[in-house]
Amino acid sequence: MKNIALLNKIGAAGLKKFDVAEYNIGCDIEEADAVMARSAAMHDTVFGKNLVAIARAGAGVNNIPVDRCAEEGIVVFNTPGANANGVKELTVAALLLASRNVSGGIAWANSLEGEEDVAKAVEAGKSAFAGPELLGKTLGVIGLGAIGGIVANCASSLGMKVIGCDPYITVDNAWHLSRAIIKADSFDEIFEKCDYITVHVPSTKDTRGMFNARSFSLMKDGVRIVNLSRADLVNTADLKAAIEEGKVAAYVTDFPTNDTINCDKIVCMPHLGASTPESEDNCASMAASELIGFLENGIIKNSVNYPNIEMPRQCEHRLLVLHENVPNIVSQISGKVSEAGVNIESMLNRSKGANACSVLDTKDCVPAETADAIKAIQGVRRVIIF
Repeated sequence: MKNIALLNKIGAAGLKKFDVAEYNIGCDIEEADAVMARSAAMHDTVFGKNLVAIARAGAGVNNIPVDRCAEEGIVVFNTPGANANGVKELTVAALLLASRNVSGGIAWANSLEGEEDVAKAVEAGKSAFAGPELLGKTLGVIGLGAIGGIVANCASSLGMKVIGCDPYITVDNAWHLSRAIIKADSFDEIFEKCDYITVHVPSTKDTRGMFNARSFSLMKDGVRIVNLSRADLVNTADLKAAIEEGKVAAYVTDFPTNDTINCDKIVCMPHLGASTPESEDNCASMAASELIGFLENGIIKNSVNYPNIEMPRQCEHRLLVLHENVPNIVSQISGKVSEAGVNIESMLNRSKGANACSVLDTKDCVPAETADAIKAIQGVRRVIIF
C-alpha cells in the first residue's frame, strides 16, 4: 500500500485515478511515499525518509525546494500545459482590460449610485474610459511554451500582429505555432517593437526583474503589459516610474503585491489563471498519472529536477537508481548487480544537469543487500526496487 499525502485540495478527477486497493490517500498522512500539492509552501518542510516523489498540480514550482529534493532523491513533477487553456483565456481578457479600462469603467459606474439620472451621467462620463482596439496592433509574446504558444496563436486569430521570443523553445512547441507568428531574436526586439507585451516564463535567476528601467526605456510610449506568470518578473518601482512618465499605459497582473494594489493604471487579479474547474481537473489528472507511473514502474515524465526516463518493462523486476551525474557511477551500479549474479536484461541512463537516473530491468529480483551496496556508492541518492 502506497501512502499519498495531500497538502492542498486536489481535483476529484485526479484522485479517482488511484486504485484504492493500492493507495492510501489523505491530508493527515505522516509517512508519505508521495505528495500531491498545489500552492502549499514546502521550503521549510522536513521530508520523511519514505518520500520519493512530489507532484505539483500546476506549472510553477516556486513553493517547492526543488534542488534540495534532488539531493534527497525526491523526484518533483509538475503539470505543464494542463492549465494552458484557462490561462490563455484569461490572457485575452487581460489584454482587453489593459486596452479598454473595463475595470476602471465598472468601478466608476458603480460609484454613480444616488445620481438622479445614471444613464445621462454614463453618457457624459464614458469618454474617460475609452481605449484602443486590439485589431492591427502588435503583440509581443515572451515565452512560447504550452501557454505562450497558444496565446500567440489566439492573438493572431484576433487580428493582432504577433512577435514571439523564446530562446529555449522546444521542437514540439515550435511545431504548434501558427506560421503567422514572427520570430524575434531577443527580448529587446519585443520591447522595442510592440504595442502590447505578455510574458509567459517561469521565475528564475535570469527572468526575475526582467521588466526594469532599462527594458521600459526601450519600449514604445503607451505600451500595455500583461503579466500572468510571476510578480517578481517586474521591478515594481521601475514600473511605477514608467507609468508616471507615460511610458506604460496599463499593467495587468495575476499576482497582486502590497506595492501594486490600488494603483493607477495597474489592474490586479487574484491569481485566477488556472482557477477553472477544467484546469483543476486537468492538473490533478496529470499529476496523478505522473505519480502512478513513477511509483509503479519508475517512469519519470515532466520532472523539474530529474531527467525524463521511460523504458518499457523487459521483465518482471526493475531497479531505479537516482544519483549524481558523475563519471563511473553507472558502471559501479551495474557492477554491484553483476556481483550478485543477477543478469541485467535492459538498462537506460539519463541525466539532467547535475542529476541523473538509471533504470535496470533484471530477470531475477535484486537482493536487498545488493540494493544497500548500491546505496553506499558515493553519489547515489536513492534506490527503489519494483
